[in-house]
Amino acid sequence: MHPREATRLLKGVRAAALAGDRPPAAPRPEIAESWRRMLAGGVHPDRDARSRMLSAAETEERRHVSPLREVLPVLREGLLPALDGALHIMVVADADGRLLWREGHSSILRKADRLGFAVGADWDEAVVGTNGVGTALVARRPVQVFSAEHFVSSHHEWTCAGAPVRDPRDGRLLGVVDVSGPLATMHPATLAWVSSVARLAERELRIRHLESLERLRAVAAPLLARLPGRALAVDPHGWTAAVTGLAPADRIPLPKDFAPGRVWVPQLGDCVAEPLPGGWLLRIAPARTGRAATRVVVDLSRAGSWSATVYGSSGSWSQELSPRHAELLFLLAESPRGRSAAELSAEVFGDPTRTVTVRAELSRVRRHLAGVLAHRPYRFAEDVEVELIRPEDPAALLPHSTAPAVVRARLGRTGPGMIP
Repeated sequence: MHPREATRLLKGVRAAALAGDRPPAAPRPEIAESWRRMLAGGVHPDRDARSRMLSAAETEERRHVSPLREVLPVLREGLLPALDGALHIMVVADADGRLLWREGHSSILRKADRLGFAVGADWDEAVVGTNGVGTALVARRPVQVFSAEHFVSSHHEWTCAGAPVRDPRDGRLLGVVDVSGPLATMHPATLAWVSSVARLAERELRIRHLESLERLRAVAAPLLARLPGRALAVDPHGWTAAVTGLAPADRIPLPKDFAPGRVWVPQLGDCVAEPLPGGWLLRIAPARTGRAATRVVVDLSRAGSWSATVYGSSGSWSQELSPRHAELLFLLAESPRGRSAAELSAEVFGDPTRTVTVRAELSRVRRHLAGVLAHRPYRFAEDVEVELIRPEDPAALLPHSTAPAVVRARLGRTGPGMIP
């Protein structure tokens, strides 16, 4: 289909969705999900909203702390040579949707300026609507947005394809690399191209991580050889470089605000932590009684910064939560008697048959919350006190979640015009 014909069709689909009518064609699932979020969040479909631009100093500070700066050469090498001929630009944004780097064809850069698509701008989905940066951050997967698939009408003359970049050390979302250009420059292979370059960037980060573990291992191995008892060396993210006296594990989740001295580590128990160049030496202390978890606080009060904190007689530790894990722990905190995999599947996906996905996700959660979560049915352990902290505004509860149970908990923020 010619781009102009596709645009006319998509505008009809969008208009029907906004009016609550039957569309001439179904929007793609990731676009439909985004439009639902925009309608629920009150984004105006015909008003070009923009947030405050970062100052030059603020932008430079974010660039300095972003791991994405380490892979800029990979992104440039993979994308820039073809951008001039394709009349596209490359944009790199952090996990907040702030544009930190932008390069490409000069005429397209000028057009992007008029759209507010400039370094320092906020392209979070909740600010500017469905787009290749913000929607990829929410969906956590590559997304292509063509013409009227953009929720805000001022973006309809553009096409964009964005792919998330994750930190291989902890799975944390670092940001998005996006290729954008005028409508006529759209090509269906752009998304695959951008996704491949994003994977190359993650591979470069993984190589750098392995090199850092080798350096830590070279320092730690002679120390461990002289130590009695059980000990191991880990990097700041808990990845194991060397061990003595116990079976090796790929990674040990470290407590938040880790510091030298005696500390309780979930998989190891009481340890004595000593700093090493590029990591930590953990010496496992003799066993003591009374270290079972007694209280868990699931904090969902701040959007995008959710956590579970476990308290016991030996101290406390925190685990940051992904959006999916935050949804699951919210449901379990609300259900003291527990829920089956099918019940959780229905509440998260609206489909009770997706139990394999639910079990896999809860298996990951239980690796970090060992002794806190039980199963058959899934629930918090009976002897653990659970506190759930919600946001003050109910509408701010997991704001990007489309899980039916979470949507209901936001006090009926669905309404006319939602996509069926």
